[in-house]
Amino acid sequence: MTDAPRRIPVGLTIAVAISLTILIGLGTWQLQRLSWKEGLLARVAALQAAAPISGDAALERMGAGADLDFTRVRLTCVGLTSAPYLELFSVREGKAGSRLVSACRVASSRYKTLLVDRGFVIDEVSARPPVNVSDLAPVEMVGVLRKPEPGNLFSPANDAAANRWYVRDVPAMAKALKADAPAPLVLMAETSSNPDWKALDPAPLPADIPNRHLEYALTWYGLAAALVGVYAAMLWRNFRRQGSRPGEERKS
Repeated sequence: MTDAPRRIPVGLTIAVAISLTILIGLGTWQLQRLSWKEGLLARVAALQAAAPISGDAALERMGAGADLDFTRVRLTCVGLTSAPYLELFSVREGKAGSRLVSACRVASSRYKTLLVDRGFVIDEVSARPPVNVSDLAPVEMVGVLRKPEPGNLFSPANDAAANRWYVRDVPAMAKALKADAPAPLVLMAETSSNPDWKALDPAPLPADIPNRHLEYALTWYGLAAALVGVYAAMLWRNFRRQGSRPGEERKS
């Protein structure tokens, strides 16, 4: 008597194949993200050690379409110490506070203003720098150009009337500050616009950008390997059952 052909469970095999494709795809995507993140970290590390370039030159390159995200620049802002500001909600080192955002007048072929994130003020400090629009004292700034981070589904709506901002919306912020033709990037100050007011803490380049993509990739690939192992074990068990003689499985 010949052995009956051993049947492979079609539905289970299809489900495993689909799941395996998804898990391997997620692992591969994380490896692609790893390559991108390593490139970003290398660029940030190089910019941290680079001397700042001229702000005017950076604005001209920006106007020509160059990617200047994370580029360090040096420029002079007239009256920045006493300039009007917007308050952007922020959390730094686990403490809530506000970042003060003002407009710096610039002279380029395309842009007339550049928004400057002057730094962080903890909520425990209620005082703010004085505002005096007639102050024309020049302030030399060194900072990092950054693309405004997009909001998400959990970001509260900006409230221009109450001067409470949660997302760096450059056009809306520029409008609230009455700043014409704003550049699309924001200057994150590394030097203080108010040296005599220590409560305002300039924000340097981020020192630690998380990079866990390899860990995530290994996790997805590990789940894929575990799925293959479980599926193989189930097939082996089913084949043994199908290959046993009647009554043998009950005796075992």
